[in-house]
Amino acid sequence: MSKTGDLSNLRKEYLQSGIVREDLKDSPIEQFSLWFSQAMEANIIEPSAMSLATSDDSIGIRTVLLKYFDEKGFVFFTNYESKKSQQIQNNPQAAILFPWLALERQVKIIGSVEKITKIESFKYFSSRPKESQLGAWASQQSSRISSRSVLSEQFAAMKKKFSDGEIPLPDFWGGYRVVPHSIEFWQGRENRLHDRFIYELSSGNWSISRLSP
Repeated sequence: MSKTGDLSNLRKEYLQSGIVREDLKDSPIEQFSLWFSQAMEANIIEPSAMSLATSDDSIGIRTVLLKYFDEKGFVFFTNYESKKSQQIQNNPQAAILFPWLALERQVKIIGSVEKITKIESFKYFSSRPKESQLGAWASQQSSRISSRSVLSEQFAAMKKKFSDGEIPLPDFWGGYRVVPHSIEFWQGRENRLHDRFIYELSSGNWSISRLSP
C-alpha cells in the first residue's frame, strides 16, 4: 500500500507523436503559431494560458493569458502595480510555459520583458467587455483585502463613476511583451526519451539544436 502523497507509481507513456528536425519551421514564432493552432483545434481548455515566472529578491509564478504574439514577442496584460510588475521592474527577465498536456507538449520561452505602448494597451483595453474594464479599475492587484465584499464595493463604485460614456484606460494597467531569446519545443515520447528542440537567438538569427531529454 502506497504512502499518502506518494506518486512514484503514477506513470503514463507518451505515444502521440514526435518531432524531427526536418519538420521544424525556420522561425520559432511560425513553429509556435503552428502548435498553437493545433492546440486550438484539439479544444484544449485555455490554450492561451501560460505560466509566467518572474523574480527579483523573491520568485513568483502564476498563470496569465497570452493575448497576442508576433515576431516581436508574446504579450499579456496586467496591473502595473502588481507583484509580478514590481518584479519585472526590478528584473526585466521572465520565463513562460505553455503546458499543452493533452497533446503531450509544452513550450518554454525565456526572454526580456518590456512594456508595450500605451496605444497598444488602449486598443486591447477598449476591446474588453465593459465589466472587465471596470474590474481593472476596481482591483488593486496583489494587495491584501479583508473580504470579497471589498471587491464588490469597489466594483460598484467604479460602475457608478463610469456610468456615462467610455471607460478610460487606467494609468496603472497595460501590457507587457516577453521578447524571446530562446524558445524550446518539447514533445513527450515513449520511455521518457522525449523530443526537445531549442531555438536560440544570436546576432539576429535563430539557431536550432536538439536537446537530450
